[in-house]
Amino acid sequence: MQQQHRQPELVEGSLPVFVFPTELVFYADEQTSHKQVLTLYNPYEFALKFKVLCTAPNKYTVVDSTGAVKPQCCVDIVIRHRDVRACHYGVYDKFRLQVSEQSQRKALGRKEVTATLRPSASQEPPSPRPHDEEHRLKEQFTDSEFFEQTAFQTESRPVAGGPSLLTVLLGLVCMAALMLPTLGEQESTVPVYLHLSVNKKLVAAYVLGLLTMVILRT
Repeated sequence: MQQQHRQPELVEGSLPVFVFPTELVFYADEQTSHKQVLTLYNPYEFALKFKVLCTAPNKYTVVDSTGAVKPQCCVDIVIRHRDVRACHYGVYDKFRLQVSEQSQRKALGRKEVTATLRPSASQEPPSPRPHDEEHRLKEQFTDSEFFEQTAFQTESRPVAGGPSLLTVLLGLVCMAALMLPTLGEQESTVPVYLHLSVNKKLVAAYVLGLLTMVILRT
């Protein structure tokens, strides 16, 4: 009798999470540095879903703070610093990436990434010894609270509020053009200068079709 092999059940928090980089540094005087990208890798044979948490969500904008990563693929998570005031210089915040299987709710693994704002790249503080820096960060984040997705300020995107006024007006003009008499018609009370050629009506019909597609998508 052939024995069926089953994938061993993963223990909560035991799955290694691969994220690069492990530290985000923003510079107040460099606008380009206000946008950073975290890359989450999935080297496993099964899909993962992820969630991004933060100790200071009001200071950052996260694009797609939740999502999924296909097997042996990666996904980029864009993080923008939205509060580059001097009072935040040197303050360490922390992001936590939690991953789980698509069909489960428990977090199989997590990875934490530090983030800090500095006034300028030319004013880098002296690098402390790795052991001292690690000890200081552990003390600082011992009682840290990570906020859930609902506390995040997500990337603002255009809200689908229906077609614009210009689109509606252009559609009405095209409909009116199609209702006008065709050039050459004799029995019509409409003035001759309002009679349209077949080519012009074809153009109006084509534009109206495009506008209809745009309205349906919105």
